[in-house]
Amino acid sequence: MVAPLPTHVPPAAVIPPLRRPYAAVFRALICAAVITGIVIYLSTGVSPGHLLSYFTIQSNILLALACAPSAYRAWTGRPPLPAWATAGALLFICITGLIYNLVLTGDPAVQSPTGWSQVANVLVHMVTPAAALLDWLLLTPPGGLHPRHAGLWLLYPLAYFAFVLVRGALLAPGSTARYPYPFLDVELHGYAGVLGNAVIYGLIFYALALAIVGLDRIRPYLHGSGNRISPTAAGPLK
Repeated sequence: MVAPLPTHVPPAAVIPPLRRPYAAVFRALICAAVITGIVIYLSTGVSPGHLLSYFTIQSNILLALACAPSAYRAWTGRPPLPAWATAGALLFICITGLIYNLVLTGDPAVQSPTGWSQVANVLVHMVTPAAALLDWLLLTPPGGLHPRHAGLWLLYPLAYFAFVLVRGALLAPGSTARYPYPFLDVELHGYAGVLGNAVIYGLIFYALALAIVGLDRIRPYLHGSGNRISPTAAGPLK
């Protein structure tokens, strides 16, 4: 006696995974830009500890940590990372790009890099923020963000602010890059002035975070046709 054929078909056999190779490659290139910029800085003699004290480098590393698994998931057709994770990485790298291009550029207290350092400077301050924004706007599925995420994201800049103050207090006066950024320099502004700057920037960052949440509801998304990989054993649907 022949046993009846099973009527239940696994979902994976009916709906094959949707690969998104272009998104995967683009995110891999973002990771490559981050790594290249950091390697160039290190090759110029900057110590790892000194380099990691900058929000710029930290935000670029966080971006790479978000883009690497996102690239893998897009390549293999797996579900994307949670929206709060990718949007949080976007917020931090946008802060880096905006602060550098609107505040630090032209500041006489900030020394302009030259040579290979300038290449690294462009990569981590301009290329990665622009690329991350394009990836989020066009290649990342919308939805999943809520106003509460804006407040949660600010915990990281707040923690960085505390780190800068503690680190500066522990280093001897006159130490190189005791305070990574002029607007956080206690020697220049005093604790009251630095705290005032932090409040102003914090409000700006919160407004930017809310803008990302709001934009998530109206932004476009290039679905594309993708490359569907069907299981070799799956037969035609009937």
